[in-house]
Amino acid sequence: MSGRTRLALCAWAATLMAAMALLPLVDPATWLLQAAFLLAIQTGVGAATRRVPLARPLTVAAQALVTLMLLTLAFVREQALVGLIPGPEAFQQFGVLLQQGSDDINRYSIPAPLNPGIRLMLVGGVLIIGLAVDVLAVTFRSAAPAGLPLLALYSVAAGLSDGGTDWLWFVVAAAGYLMLLLAEGRDRLSQWGRVFGGAPRGPAAETGGAVAPIRTGRRIGVVALGLALVVPLALPSMNGGLLDGTGAGVGSGSGGGGTISAVNPLVSLRDNLNVDEDRQVMSLRTNPEDASDLYLRIVSLDDFDGTTWKPSRRNIVAVPDQLPLPTGLGADVRRSAVQTRITAADWYAQNWLPMPYPPSDVNIDGSWRYEPVGMTLVGDHGQNTRGQTYEVTSLDIQPTAEQLASAPEPDAALKREYTRLPDSLPTVVSETARQVTEGSANHYQQAVKLQEYFSLTGGFQYDTQVQVGSGSAAIARFLKDKQGFCVHFSFAMAAMARSLGIPARVAVGFAPGSPQADGSVSVSLRDAHAWPELYFEGVGWTRFEPTPTRGTTPEYTQPETPGSSLPVVPQPSTSTSTAPSASASASETCTPEQKKLQACPSESAAAALGGGDDGPNWYVFLAWILGGLAAVAIPLAPMLWRLRIRAVRLGAHGRSEAGTALHTLSVWQELTDTAWDFGFVPEESQTPRKAAARIVRLGHLDPVAATSVHRVADAVEQVLYAPHPRPTAGLADDVRQVIGALRSTADRRTKLRALFAPRSAIRVVWATSAWWTGFKARAAAARPTLRKPSGQQS
Repeated sequence: MSGRTRLALCAWAATLMAAMALLPLVDPATWLLQAAFLLAIQTGVGAATRRVPLARPLTVAAQALVTLMLLTLAFVREQALVGLIPGPEAFQQFGVLLQQGSDDINRYSIPAPLNPGIRLMLVGGVLIIGLAVDVLAVTFRSAAPAGLPLLALYSVAAGLSDGGTDWLWFVVAAAGYLMLLLAEGRDRLSQWGRVFGGAPRGPAAETGGAVAPIRTGRRIGVVALGLALVVPLALPSMNGGLLDGTGAGVGSGSGGGGTISAVNPLVSLRDNLNVDEDRQVMSLRTNPEDASDLYLRIVSLDDFDGTTWKPSRRNIVAVPDQLPLPTGLGADVRRSAVQTRITAADWYAQNWLPMPYPPSDVNIDGSWRYEPVGMTLVGDHGQNTRGQTYEVTSLDIQPTAEQLASAPEPDAALKREYTRLPDSLPTVVSETARQVTEGSANHYQQAVKLQEYFSLTGGFQYDTQVQVGSGSAAIARFLKDKQGFCVHFSFAMAAMARSLGIPARVAVGFAPGSPQADGSVSVSLRDAHAWPELYFEGVGWTRFEPTPTRGTTPEYTQPETPGSSLPVVPQPSTSTSTAPSASASASETCTPEQKKLQACPSESAAAALGGGDDGPNWYVFLAWILGGLAAVAIPLAPMLWRLRIRAVRLGAHGRSEAGTALHTLSVWQELTDTAWDFGFVPEESQTPRKAAARIVRLGHLDPVAATSVHRVADAVEQVLYAPHPRPTAGLADDVRQVIGALRSTADRRTKLRALFAPRSAIRVVWATSAWWTGFKARAAAARPTLRKPSGQQS
């Protein structure tokens, strides 16, 4: 097998190994087999065109054309000529599929269903990355830059995945890249033969095994891979949150970038409900006179792992001028527009924007991003709600009981995603759900009976002092003890609804606040709330209220005819005062002297929903600065090493006979290494005089530089062969003259390669290999030898 064929196979394998990081994103993973087959054809075309051989641009064009034809055959053959040649209709269908794939990615959580649009994005993306890797590593024989498209492929996967097995996919992708580098290095060394000045290094040179640089390269690669996995574990991380400034909330960081993720908000929500001193979070004004149904929603929790509910990682996009209608809302459902003006307190620093659901238009200053699935806004680059005043236009959706009862089955993919339950969930949850809803004719009646069970007939008591609980038995324990607060009620009802086949999630935000004398509504810490949302096709995500004495019971779940068994239960907010507090809070009356002594009373650690902290400590910034310096220094290490070696070689001056010989050989070594950096591979079989003539010829040196080269070569021959070599003055200046001449005749690419990626830097690998071989030999010599006693039989 030729070197280029081996390198092409390594490029194919490295691309697939990096693409494996995408496996957790979709289900099923059969797309990878299709991508591997099509990528193999693409690689084979490249190998065939290079064997002809074609010019490099023609090779790239042939591979790109075949790639387009393969994608046409696989995805839009019905719109193509003879199923293979794409035309305008085929390209239009490509656009439709890509748009569908983009919509599906924004709609579904991980793992998303393998719809045609998503399959096209995955397979097409792998083929494009594979083409880039093959072109760089094989066609242009430069494997190192091929790591950039591989990194891009891995980064997309790492940015969207849940992070549980990111380290495994990093190992696989990094191993593929190292394999590609080693294959290129082996191919280059096989063409060079024994490099000038080198000698056979051990038995491997005789047996045809891997030479020392390759063996050492493998070891260095393994060590670097290990450090890349271990070092990040010791570095501090910077996290933000929805419900906890200390990192226990929902949301991550500033919201910048392409995705958002979140963690468990339960502990912070309970702390907010139990604060000793209630504080106003927001003040709002809205056009309906009755604001008792105006919930402010922050985020939805749709991923249930058996321990807790949390938001799935979602894509975020720029805020559209007009927000789309919510998923599943039909044209025949009655609705009205609601205008709300909200002012957040100066101390309330929330990364997510509280809004009535579903919003249709938002007017707010600052840098915000939009999450389409949950229809929420998240701050970008540190943006938060502190002191913000914003206006929201939302829809007051008013479905009837008949519309909910006659709702058809939702889309299969949506139902599969939002009815997923872990195997660890105790069976008592689904059994209780079936018992409570026995005799129901449809999902709507089941949902109403679940709400009635928790809020009225089940004997549950509202108690904010109950611990949130953890583990798969938390919901079962709540169903037994029948004590808890909104988190327990909403989580239990959502899990039970899913067990009945009803798509469900949990919303976190604020219950309706308290009307004030001036016509505004005050929303306080104790209005923090969680409630379940159930999905009905034709209506969309629909709020239910299972928590006793909290919020309001939705009108569409109340009886419409006399004699119904479902009574209307008033659910006032716990904050019932209609006047502002007569006295300022303790924190507001704290004197400057008390603040200096840190004697001011404060709330609990998570007293504010998403309350911002003072930022990371100094050592966090120091760690990031050191990491940034390392990221800059490592790519520049070959250049820095060469500059240092050059300074040492040309700066020494031999005074004794031995010193003269050492200095002359060092200067000659620098001259040949510099020529090597500019692309003139040294040949050890040549004498110094012939090597000098070769450098002059290949480097197109002028007469002055040529004379300098020959002066250095003459000095080397005198050192090697004369009985008493005489010192030659000015050799270092001669080498500097030659270096300047080589730079003046080289093109820009060659000069940059010689500066930033000098070929002679491989001597570091050789030196490391030689040291390791010597170390093993010394260790073996120092090891005591066990001898058998005289006369002992073996």
